[in-house]
Amino acid sequence: MDGRTFELIAIGCSAGGFHALRTVLEALPRGFPVPLAVVCHVGDDGHDRLAELLGRHCAISVEEAEDKAPLTPRTVHVAPAGYHLMLEEDRSFSLSVDPKVCGVRPSVDVLFESVADVLPGRAIGVVLTGSNHDGALGLKAIRESGGLGIVEDPVSAFAAAMPSAAITMAGADHVVPLEAIGALLVRLAGTVSRRAPPAGP
Repeated sequence: MDGRTFELIAIGCSAGGFHALRTVLEALPRGFPVPLAVVCHVGDDGHDRLAELLGRHCAISVEEAEDKAPLTPRTVHVAPAGYHLMLEEDRSFSLSVDPKVCGVRPSVDVLFESVADVLPGRAIGVVLTGSNHDGALGLKAIRESGGLGIVEDPVSAFAAAMPSAAITMAGADHVVPLEAIGALLVRLAGTVSRRAPPAGP
């Protein structure tokens, strides 16, 4: 479906995000090879159970991202409440309490822009439902670096502002209904597995 290979899928969402993430992640099979990083605006009160709740519905592992932890295959890395999540050059994560971006922390833009810097042309950015414009500039950075942009069709979104802003400011390679995003990611990940180099002796 796509000749590129991808090392990370970064997903951002806000209002209605739990349902959207559950819908997407439930569609991924146990052997799904590409790691994922997720930012969802869940507040910064330190009582985030998003990873735990999503993990009940996913065939692959769901973990709250930790500072200095490596990017891990077959794993969903969820930004903890109150911390920006970034990908570093050594393919590990970092967390920060830098000022809010778009009025939120964690910010989708912060994650996406770091991913664009570290993995130019080898990342997929996905913008789901949300009530602000966070993620639009980050998706633009991913696409301008050669990566792929997927946006939930605003018609299917619980809150259309975030996907609409992404389409307006960044454009998209695919604009699809929520229920079709998981299957699209599976097809794109299949490209990775078919094109992966053979194992060493």
